[in-house]
Formats: sequence, structure tokens, C-alpha cells
Amino acid sequence: MSEKQHQAEHRNRPTGEAFRAFMGQDWAPRPGGLPELTEAARYAAARRQVVSAAFPGERLVVPAGGLKVRSNDTDYVFRPHSAFAHLTGLGADREPDAVLVLDPVHEEDGTPARHEAVLYFLPLADRDSTEFFADSRVGEFWVGTRPTLASAAAELGVGTRPLGELEDALAKDVGPGGLTLRVVRDADREVAELVDRVRGRSGAVTEQDEQAVLEADQALARSLSTQRLVKDEWEIRQMAEAVEATARAFDAVVEQLPEAVARGRGERWVEGVFGLHARHAGNGVGYDSIAAAGEHATTLHWIRNTGDLHPGQLLLLDAGVETDSLYTADVTRTVPVDGTFTPAQRKVYEAVLEAQEAGLAACRPGSRFKDVHAAAIEVIARHLLDWGLLPDGVTLEQTLDAEEGQFHRRWMVHGTSHHLGIDVHDCALALREDYVDGELREGMVLTVEPGLYFKSEDLRVPPELRGIGVRIEDDVVVTADGCRNLSAMLPRTADEVEAWVRAGGRRD
Repeated sequence: MSEKQHQAEHRNRPTGEAFRAFMGQDWAPRPGGLPELTEAARYAAARRQVVSAAFPGERLVVPAGGLKVRSNDTDYVFRPHSAFAHLTGLGADREPDAVLVLDPVHEEDGTPARHEAVLYFLPLADRDSTEFFADSRVGEFWVGTRPTLASAAAELGVGTRPLGELEDALAKDVGPGGLTLRVVRDADREVAELVDRVRGRSGAVTEQDEQAVLEADQALARSLSTQRLVKDEWEIRQMAEAVEATARAFDAVVEQLPEAVARGRGERWVEGVFGLHARHAGNGVGYDSIAAAGEHATTLHWIRNTGDLHPGQLLLLDAGVETDSLYTADVTRTVPVDGTFTPAQRKVYEAVLEAQEAGLAACRPGSRFKDVHAAAIEVIARHLLDWGLLPDGVTLEQTLDAEEGQFHRRWMVHGTSHHLGIDVHDCALALREDYVDGELREGMVLTVEPGLYFKSEDLRVPPELRGIGVRIEDDVVVTADGCRNLSAMLPRTADEVEAWVRAGGRRD
């Protein structure tokens, strides 16, 4: 199912039967035994039960996605689709082209009872196969071993079948009056097209039904995304591990600030130091790191990271370690490169910190998700009003008006919070009524990240503030009576941050 460019074959591979036979001989036996069921798989089974109850009697198709070409015959590092990882327990770079199928099981009277989970994937090939030594994309000689059908079944607690059987399995009992198929369409274009062909051949879908089918598929994807709003205990532990690793990587960056200044292209040095620790501690970074110094910190998603670091500047580092299970942290700290805030920098920093404290206080059960932003942005707006930056005559109430105001958003154009988990912006397909307007519940994991960004070209801003960008971001889990700041181990107050930098990344 992988995306692959059709191109001429330039490798010089032996093709004779004698060579193939020679390659398949004289190998030691593979290690025996089967893996134990993983902890991740145990929790994934409970999640599949929730999905089963939401779509009784329907066949559900959740692809992992395929490899994507980076350059010619090299691929990007594979990452499975988040819905697939959430429902299987597979993380890291496992298993390209795999497809999870939830097959309905009925009672004797035809009543939907449950779903059976079956994983279709490319199992480990025998050593006497051409794939073993010649297939540069999946062959064992090229990319290492893969699980067998038996080992994957033991590891994940699901049925397993070869990927080549997928089409027939999807078509079984599909037709007018038969089973309904749904697929997570954005996970793998080729699998979505296969499902569409099966629907068309069976007569289950006519041209007039196409829009309804697309909406049904979207409903499945939305349901799987919404399911992740509340994390289970295993997910919260994964999030805590991701944040702890992230904090250690931030310490390493602060320790390396003098080196980053001395070497030039210091933003790249910062990015590299963080990436080294992320790759060592987990799967890597959960998203492209923002290592923005000086004026670059006023660009919200500055990921070029090509600039120098200089004493007197601020460094805004927005980065997160992703665990092998694909759960990611998302933390931002803004630090003075030389260990001391200028008066103007401190003024902006402390305004952002006050706004963040207001947002953190709003993170509690019963609050609305949007209350977090409302609490933080009111503080931001009040400071901007006090500093004389809002239009003449505008009151705090007027600028906070959603329809006619919002002048303060010139200097903070983003929201204060988002859900966090297996995606850095998790649950993105959830409806507004469940997300922005939804009520916070115990087990939700959120970011709280207000900021202020004064571009150097902004003539409405006093000269001493131009070129200053500050964001402070922490990851919190909603508890029974408030929230727990998972990243609270990292310094946040201006004095704490200065001491941290001066101590070379050592925390008290």
C-alpha cells in the first residue's frame, strides 16, 4: 500500500536461481518463543471496546499508513497514524502498510455483539524468499526483521493475517442489506480507495450515496479523535514520562547556551542538542522544534532555526520529546541567553507569566475549555491597555468583545491551550461542542501557553519592546479538584529562569 514512485531500477542485483538458493541456505534458526502481551496493548483493547459500542454491526478499517518518499529511493521515518497507534498499542515506526480491521461479531439472532480485531500486515518473510535479501523497502537485509503473524498476535492480543488477504476480508458480506464499511480515509489513500472499490463492486454504494459514505467515514475519524479527549492512566503516565524527558533536554540546552553563542547558527545548535536528547530518551521530537532567538521569537512557528544567539537576546524554545509510544510533551520556556533579563524583557515576561497563572487556575473540572483562554487573554489585554498599545478610547471590556474588539490579538494571535497526547494537537477532529465549548474533565491533558510578540517593525510598540517575543507553556492534566502541572519542575518565574541559566541548566 506504500506510496512509491515508479522509476527505473538501477541496482545491480543477482537474479539467478542458484544465487537465490545460496542466499537461503546456512542460516542459524531464528530465536524461539513469543513476546508477552504489552501493557500498551492491554489498554488498547479497552479502547477498541468503546469503538465497538459506538459502531455496532459495522466493519471498521483503521490503516497505519504507508511509507512516504523523501528523496528518490529513501523514505521518511515512518510514523503510524494516531488512530491506529491508539487502537493497537503500536508506536515508534511500527508497522508500515498495516491495517487494523474491527470485524463485527453477531449473536445467533443476528444482534451485534462485539467486534473482533484483526491486524493485516506484511509478516516476516522466509529466508529463501527474494524479499529477504532484495527488497530494499521491507526486506530483512535492508531494514531488519519484522514480526511474524504469531509474534504480532501475542504482542498485541489481536488476530493477525497477511496483508494480501485484506481485500477479500473487506468484501466479505458487504452488499445491499449486508455489512457497512467505514474507513479512516486520511490514514492511507490507497486503503481508502480499496474500500471504495469494494463498496462499488458489491453494489453497497451508488453514486448517489457517495456523499453519505464520505460523511460516515468522517464520523468514524471524528469519533476516534474525540475518544482521546480523556486519557486513561497509562496514557497519563506516558505523558509524564515525555515531559520529564523534555525537562532534561531543556536543561541540556541551557547548559549549552555559551557553546551555541560561540559557534554561530546557535539556533541550530539548540535544535540539535534538544533533538539528541529526544532521540536518546524516546522516539525523537514530537514536532519540529522552535528555537527562536531575538526577533525570530516573534514568529510563532519559527522552525528554520538558522539564526545566531547573542548575549542580551531572549531564546524562545518550544519543543517536546515524543516517547516510543508516540505520546509527546509540548513545553516552551523563554530564557535570557546571558542569564539576565533586561528591564523591558522582564516586563513582558512577567505579564505573560501572570496570564499563564490565570490560565492554569481555570484548568479544573467543570470549567469550559475556552475558559482557559479567556482567563489568560484578559490578563494580556489588561497589560496592553495599561501600556497604551490599544486604540485610543478602547476599554478592557471593548477589546475583549468577541465581535467588535479583539485588538489585543495583534500581539497574541494564537489560542492559549490545546489538547495534548498522541498528537501534539490532539483530538483535532472533535466537534467544537466537544472541544472548545466542551467541559473540562478529569484525565484531560492540556497545554497552557500565553505569549506576547512585538515585531521589530511594529511602530505602535515602544522601541524598547520591539523584537521581544515571550511564550511560557506547560502541560497539565486535569485532576478531580484542579490540575497537576506535569512540567512544573522547570523554572518559570523570571528570577528562577535567570538562576537556571546562570547555573548552566542545573535546577535547585
